[in-house]
Amino acid sequence: MTGTEIELPVVDGVLSGVDFGGHGDGVLLVHGSGHNAAAWMDVAYHLVGECHLIALDLRGHGQTRLGSTSPEQYWRDIGSVVTALAWDRPVLVGHSTGGYAVTAATASGLVEPAALCIVDGVVLDDRNASLAEHADMRTTEAADRLRTMFRYGWKADHDQMHAYVEQCGHEAGGDWLNAGARPGLVEEVTRRSFLRRGHWWVRRPAIEEVATVTAVEPDAEVFPAVDLYDRVTCPMTIVLAEDGFYASRRDEVRAVVDAAPGRRLIDISSNHNVPMTRPADLAAIIQDLVRDRAATSARNDD
Repeated sequence: MTGTEIELPVVDGVLSGVDFGGHGDGVLLVHGSGHNAAAWMDVAYHLVGECHLIALDLRGHGQTRLGSTSPEQYWRDIGSVVTALAWDRPVLVGHSTGGYAVTAATASGLVEPAALCIVDGVVLDDRNASLAEHADMRTTEAADRLRTMFRYGWKADHDQMHAYVEQCGHEAGGDWLNAGARPGLVEEVTRRSFLRRGHWWVRRPAIEEVATVTAVEPDAEVFPAVDLYDRVTCPMTIVLAEDGFYASRRDEVRAVVDAAPGRRLIDISSNHNVPMTRPADLAAIIQDLVRDRAATSARNDD
C-alpha cells in the first residue's frame, strides 16, 4: 500500500508525507529517527478501513527538504500539521523518537489528541541523566557509528543508491533492526531515505540533523525526561517491544503507566522496529484506540 504523496505546511515551509486514505477519525503516524513515512505502509494496510491515516517525514528525513535548526522544531511541527489537516482530537502514533515527538507535542499543549500510542519510544531518565545521554549522542564516536551502521549523510549516484536499496532488502532477515520485516518494505523505507540533490542522492538524516535534534536545552520547559508524562492527561498506550530498547526497564515503564488513569502498557514480541516487523499486531492496538475514540464521541453526542 503506497498511498498518495502530500505536502503538510509548517511555519517555515512544508513537510512531505503520505496520505494512506481511509475514512473516519484522523490518525497521524510519526516515524523514528532514520525512518520515514514509508515505515507505516504495512500498518496502514490493516487500518485503512477504520480511519484516515497520514504519515509524515520529519525534518531532515525522507523527502522533507527542511532541516532542523533547533532541537524542538521536529516535534513542534506536529501541532502545525494537525492544524493544517483540521483534525479534531486525532489519535497520535509515534515510534521510537517519534514516540517522544507526539508526547512532547501533547505535553506542550500544541495538540489535544484523543489518545497517544507510543511505540517503543519512551523517556525514562531524569533531566541530568538525559542531558548526559544526549551529549553522548553528539560525540565524534557516535557520529562515526551512525555513518558506519546506516550511511547517514552518504552521497551516492543513482546506481549506488539503487544497489544499496536492493542490498538492504536482501539483508533484512539478518539485520538486527529489520529482521522479521517484509524485504520489500525495507527497500521502500530505504529508497525514501534518499533525497535527490542535483546529480546525487543523499542518505538521510545527515549527521548534522541528528546533532541538532539531540542538542536539548537544560532549561527547556518541554524536556525529554520522565517528568514529561506528568503533563500528559489524555489516554496513553505504551507498546513495549520485548526485545526493544527499553525491555530491561519495564518496571520504570510500568510506573509511568500506573501514575495516571487511562494509561495502558502492552507488551509485544518484537525487536525495536515494531511498525515494520509486527504491523498487523500494532494495527490491532491502534484500531482499539480509534474505536474507543469513536465510542467516546458517540457518548458525548448523546
